[in-house]
Amino acid sequence: MSALPKLVAWFEIPSVDFDRAVRFYEAALDAPLNRQETGGQPIAVFSYEEPATGGAIVHNPSMTPGVDGVTVYLNALPTVDAALARIERAGGKTDGPVIKLPQDIGYIAFFTDTEGNRLGLHSRTNG
Repeated sequence: MSALPKLVAWFEIPSVDFDRAVRFYEAALDAPLNRQETGGQPIAVFSYEEPATGGAIVHNPSMTPGVDGVTVYLNALPTVDAALARIERAGGKTDGPVIKLPQDIGYIAFFTDTEGNRLGLHSRTNG
């Protein structure tokens, strides 16, 4: 059995209010999203370059935001603390303290976005 080149190929973050969600992530990550339409549904794609994993904010009536689903970790640039500060200013809520991971893996933290989704942040450093 061979290993996959990257395990996560794509992710989607559901929204109730698509425009609000796009504004939140653009402010929280300090990066523009590319608005598109796929299958008649609006999506806003996070900027990425291969081989990085891509993903988008989606507005699809069959998807419901929530805190109990899969946890997606977003890259926190330049640090987790900086990203958490932007998230709070953009209307999100921090969910617990920044956690230092063992073996120099970095730092993580969690937040809830404006749509009610719980996500994680990760950065190699936090200083």
